[in-house]
Amino acid sequence: MTKTPTLATADNRPLWQRLLLRRLKFLVVVAAVLGLGAGMVYVFAPGLLLKADAARQAMSAHLEKKSVVAGDTTWSYYEGGEGPTIVLLHGFAVNKEVWLEMAKGLTDHFHVVIPDLPGWGDSSRLDGGDYGIDAQADRLEPFAAAIGAQRFLLVGHSMGGAIAGVYAQKHPERVASLVLMSSLGLTFKENDFAREVKAGDDPFLYHDRAGLEALLARLFVKPPQLPGRVEDALIARNEKDHAFIERTFNELKQPAQAFSLDPVIGKLPMPVLGLWCHDDKIIDVSALDTLRAGLTSSPSIGATVMNGCNHMPMLEKPVETARIITGFALAH
Repeated sequence: MTKTPTLATADNRPLWQRLLLRRLKFLVVVAAVLGLGAGMVYVFAPGLLLKADAARQAMSAHLEKKSVVAGDTTWSYYEGGEGPTIVLLHGFAVNKEVWLEMAKGLTDHFHVVIPDLPGWGDSSRLDGGDYGIDAQADRLEPFAAAIGAQRFLLVGHSMGGAIAGVYAQKHPERVASLVLMSSLGLTFKENDFAREVKAGDDPFLYHDRAGLEALLARLFVKPPQLPGRVEDALIARNEKDHAFIERTFNELKQPAQAFSLDPVIGKLPMPVLGLWCHDDKIIDVSALDTLRAGLTSSPSIGATVMNGCNHMPMLEKPVETARIITGFALAH
């Protein structure tokens, strides 16, 4: 006997349950699409992940990304916070993003400015231009004028430290106080890194994950564990800049550049803090002795050595580094 077809039974659940079910189904679909999108970005465009993470960190630090034309450079920089101004200069072969985690500890009390130095990051680069210490220090003055930074605490890390010190000597009217962090430019006890550089090694050039991981092992006590495709994005960025990195590195290792602060520090008239990690494998902590002995004109000399970090204190010890800079800034 054939059954007569009947209409499907109506959904007798309360309206709120039906609406909730629809919303849950929608969220599941959205989550699936986002997950698929993130997976595709990770596989096919990992560089976007670096940009997204930088945007997240900048937002967390209350910093806004800006740009300005000053001198021969279109500068890209972060700016945020209120209070006395602090300008942070990054080191060799990195960019302004290295400061973002640490900057979270500064923007509640200070007006913070973090530029990409000319030629690096998102700032412009002149083909064949001079990007040595003195030339970069000269470029910094029109940038400071363009953003209205009248007088400020200047913090420089590694290569950025040498630039900061030379700039401070040339423009003491701008620099209220100076922090040299793991700074290039000072005589130090020769270490393995210095010997390898003398032998012709350039660890800042790499072509594969092994090369990147070897560099991270030089820079950190505990190297960060990066996802493979993020490593690939960093490798691609490095390879794109190989010629510039190689040319600038060869310039910076010349004695006049590598020890550019030795003849300068005795002329610095502002308070100066030297900040180093005890286990710095790039610029040995003995550079701090050169700094302290040479600051004959400074009214206040500070020296702090941190444990548990290597050449990148702002990344390995961001909270402690921000606290030390804050204490120095408030005291001067």
